[in-house]
Amino acid sequence: MQHTERVVITGLGVCAPNGVGLTNFEAALRAGKSGLAHLPELADLQFRCQVGGVPPIPESLLTKKLTALEQKRLTAHGVLYGLLAALEAWENAGLALPAGDAPPDWDTGTIFGSGLSGVQTLREAIYKTDQRKVKRLGGAVVEQTMPSGISALLSGRLALGNWVSSNASACSTGTEAIIMAAEHIRRGQAQRMLAGGGDADGPHVWGGFDAMRVLNTGHNDSPTAASRPLAADSAGFVPGSGAGALLLESLSSAQKRGAPILGEVLGGAVNSGGQRGNGSMTAPHSEGVQRCIQAAIASAGITPHQIGLIAGHLTSTMGDVREVHNWAEALNRRGKNFPRINALKSMTGHCLSAAGAIETVGAVVQMANNFIHPSLNAAHLHPQIAELIDDQCVPRDLIPEGPSVIAKSSFGFGDVNACLILKKWNP
Repeated sequence: MQHTERVVITGLGVCAPNGVGLTNFEAALRAGKSGLAHLPELADLQFRCQVGGVPPIPESLLTKKLTALEQKRLTAHGVLYGLLAALEAWENAGLALPAGDAPPDWDTGTIFGSGLSGVQTLREAIYKTDQRKVKRLGGAVVEQTMPSGISALLSGRLALGNWVSSNASACSTGTEAIIMAAEHIRRGQAQRMLAGGGDADGPHVWGGFDAMRVLNTGHNDSPTAASRPLAADSAGFVPGSGAGALLLESLSSAQKRGAPILGEVLGGAVNSGGQRGNGSMTAPHSEGVQRCIQAAIASAGITPHQIGLIAGHLTSTMGDVREVHNWAEALNRRGKNFPRINALKSMTGHCLSAAGAIETVGAVVQMANNFIHPSLNAAHLHPQIAELIDDQCVPRDLIPEGPSVIAKSSFGFGDVNACLILKKWNP
């Protein structure tokens, strides 16, 4: 099918560990502010890693954005984060909230990914059921524990009449949702799509990772130093949570209503390495990653040398070495010729299914506002990374000059990959 519509970004919303709302989030990016903290609950449960990233949601925001009934019913953290981020993106795009009796908006839909957004609510429901207290479950359990809970709630709130769905592809979820939504618009099947991802926090989400021994256990007393992407002494990722949302729109629709344009989605690609070769459930196949990057570049109609910044997946594990190697191979760029590369996870931790969406919001914020945020805790690059790229490719301080083209990558459990190409808007 021929693609004809250009896809632009007209709205952003975010609930991140280092900043809730665009104003706070941008300030945190510029300042290199970490949102990681020591969590006593994890210590009480004898977690090896007792550090995590939880969005600091103020009570005033809940009162402003939710009805009294919603505040009472919405107990699932991931669902709440997704709803708040999406509503901010909607309003940031200059769209009005529809009246309760408004007809469906047949031109607007949502693809909002999720992982374990309702696990806490599900846990409580299981306990009540086992205790023969089914009548006390309440009427909001299903909508908060089903995988499509966020997108379903958004559909009702915003009268969305186009494609309403939710995807799940582990850590690639948010980036994949944006690519899927952009392609839907590009094919002329929608004018606007809310796209993003959300995930919850707490011991019932993070316990499995702690049991796998993939989390950082050496910085419980210095939480802001725990997430160390690209560094020589990185020793496991730090779990985080939250949500990111983008309002994508056809260029013709955005121009018709005079919407602010924050950037353009040039292209993207998703694939899998099939868990063959050096790929596995937890590690991406190198050739699969390289093919995904190259396919995204081809779909965007650009050359590798036009990429000015890589917003990496970069989890603060040994996977960072392979990731940088794959970028160098895919772009055929090394040393001082390598693009700048930064890691938002150094400030937020790894927000799981929300990571790609939050990091894409961060990429657009940098691009639209002409800066590059620092990567924390990477004073000394891993020696295998230092062999591939120049040390100055990793910003340790704010750079007051934004890129024209950003590549955003995500790699998820199951050997699944997603790569998105974004371009600064120049009217």
